[in-house]
Amino acid sequence: MIDNEHMVPVNICSSMTPISQEIAHLLLDIGAVVLRPDQPFTWASGIQSPIYCDNRLLMSHPEARRKVREAFIQLFKEKAPDCELVAGVATGAIPHAAWVSERLNKPMVYIRDAAKEHGKQNLVEGKVAAGAKAVVIEDLVSTGGSSVAAVEALRNAGAKVEHCFAIFSYGFPEALKKFAAIQCALTPLTDFTTLLQIAKESRIIKADQESLLKKFAADPWHWQ
Repeated sequence: MIDNEHMVPVNICSSMTPISQEIAHLLLDIGAVVLRPDQPFTWASGIQSPIYCDNRLLMSHPEARRKVREAFIQLFKEKAPDCELVAGVATGAIPHAAWVSERLNKPMVYIRDAAKEHGKQNLVEGKVAAGAKAVVIEDLVSTGGSSVAAVEALRNAGAKVEHCFAIFSYGFPEALKKFAAIQCALTPLTDFTTLLQIAKESRIIKADQESLLKKFAADPWHWQ
């Protein structure tokens, strides 16, 4: 049962809703998202990117992280009211899963990117009851590979997983196809399209830079 103490009213998120715009503003304001189309970043995957997202910075901003938590709570109420288990993907989503599970008074587990090489060699840490209805929380979804792997790991541990909630998603076609293939719904609090609109309205980027960023979203592997 959801504890209503200290609840902050929010609207459910889809692209360009009030809450998606608020979260986009929030990520830009605290520097969790940096747009640099003229000096691309290099991702671990090798992709040259005009944008970098580090949602771990939310941990250092109590008010911002509370807004993210309450937006997640609203998603649970609207899309997964029968959730029995909250799962965070290591490492960035672990604190968010902890804050959300505490508010929902639900059990929590977290999913490693690889099984431990010692001890019990766990991939999923925490107790997973057989058949438990679980929701995976991600801090960021880019190409979708690690997020989909987390969903499958939790399913292999015995949970039923139909939803993955994320703070931010680039909306890459590749990621959307991967989630569709495993029949898991991906719902971000905000997304690349919303972020670009907010950045343009806030004059963080110019029209020519917006065009470059849109081309990146359409084909990140060949953008540069």
